[in-house]
Amino acid sequence: MHAAHPQPSGQPVPVETQMRALLRDALGLSQDRVDAFDADTPLFGALPELDSMAVAGLLTEMEDRFGILIDDEDIDGDTFETFGSLLAFAQAKVS
Repeated sequence: MHAAHPQPSGQPVPVETQMRALLRDALGLSQDRVDAFDADTPLFGALPELDSMAVAGLLTEMEDRFGILIDDEDIDGDTFETFGSLLAFAQAKVS
């Protein structure tokens, strides 16, 4: 497992910060929009940018940025339901 990308201070970047950046970059969302996400913010089915094709790209990007491996059986319908569920999934894979 790779550690989170270090910040200039040498501290690892929190998974939540990385996840917001990942959603911003992969889905073309504004920083203000992803900054407003809370644990209950609905994602799949609520964000037009997050369709089934975007999910595949997002998973690949998560593997690259977090240094994790995501198997098909790791993903279920709840994973992308809310920002909180996606964040919990990423945190569980990273730790």
